Amino acid sequence: MDSLNLIESFSEFKEFKNIDRVTMMSILEDTFRSLLIKQYGTDEHIDVIINVDKGDLEIWRNRTIVADEELEDDVLEIPLSEALKIEADFEIGEEVSDQIKLEHFGRRAVLAIRQNLASRIMDLEKDNVFRKYKDREGELITGEVYQIWKREILILDDEGNELILPKTEQIPSDYFKKGDTVRAIIKEVEMRNNNPVVIMSRTDGRFLERLFENEVPEVFDGLITIKKIVRVPGERAKVAVESYDDRIDPVGACVGMKGSRIHGIVRELRNENIDVINYTTNSQLFIQRALSPAKIVRMELNDETGKADVFLKPDQVSLAIGKGGFNIRLAGQLTGYEIDVYRDSDVDVEDVDLEEFADEIESWVLDELKAIGCDTAKSVLELGKAELVKRTDLEEETVDDIIKVLKEEFTD
Repeated sequence: MDSLNLIESFSEFKEFKNIDRVTMMSILEDTFRSLLIKQYGTDEHIDVIINVDKGDLEIWRNRTIVADEELEDDVLEIPLSEALKIEADFEIGEEVSDQIKLEHFGRRAVLAIRQNLASRIMDLEKDNVFRKYKDREGELITGEVYQIWKREILILDDEGNELILPKTEQIPSDYFKKGDTVRAIIKEVEMRNNNPVVIMSRTDGRFLERLFENEVPEVFDGLITIKKIVRVPGERAKVAVESYDDRIDPVGACVGMKGSRIHGIVRELRNENIDVINYTTNSQLFIQRALSPAKIVRMELNDETGKADVFLKPDQVSLAIGKGGFNIRLAGQLTGYEIDVYRDSDVDVEDVDLEEFADEIESWVLDELKAIGCDTAKSVLELGKAELVKRTDLEEETVDDIIKVLKEEFTD
């Protein structure tokens, strides 16, 4: 294997791997100098000239001419008789430069050089990939699905680098096939068995933040700040936003005219419900906004324990909790409070039909109440004990039990 073929092969490799010319030359020179040191014990007297682009490699050995009988170091010195064979007018004390061909090292040495070069360049490429993506953690990128496995998906970026999207970092309703375009953020980069592994994510809160930056110019420009994001991927998300410009409505800007801006984000997140909330340092107001669309009657906060007791009308409790409990859970994560919701006892609640108490009140008693025109729990309680005893054949003790049961229905 001659120098031309050796250098040309790595010139092509350099182009494929996008390693810059200076770095490539440095690797080549270091590799050859290691061989020269092994061969001669030193490389101080040797010049290595490399032109990667042209595929040129020249190795020149520099030695000082000495009298034949004074030769002590044949590595750094050359006898006059040998120097005269190179050039007839050489004299003692002058320096002779002669070229060393790769063939002088033998085929095995040249193959070792090639293997060493391949290893060095591959290590460099791995290091480049690691550093490149380590600096881009949290950044939104687009790639193409190359291979699908049970627990993860292999994605290729524009440069052909391999990225991993684990099943745990996918939205539950995500479905991809080979060739699909995928958007995700770079969650983390780590080395496994000396190989860089780039982990992507579509469930990380930063993914939603990057989507807002893409869709909402005011967020991208810094006019609107995203203070916090909490998510149940594929189900619901809450985003607290703030504007430092009083002229800009942060919620309105993020949602867009008729939801034009938020719709694109919702589609990317597989129809995940997104609540955009005005951030405030007022804890009560923040909790109230976070529990939207539920309407709060009153609230009791304990900053020491981090608990918030929220009282609502009965028909608002289910709204506050939300489907699957997602609304109250995310509201707690967003505000930092442990939120408990209660039906407010001071608020009028819906009436309850007497038949609902069939398990606690005997049927003949219910019939007695109905006979005097009481069909609901409230209608019985409104009459009061004295009137019930007067208008029915029920004993006072029985009436007391009835009133107690019915009152419990309207007490938390």
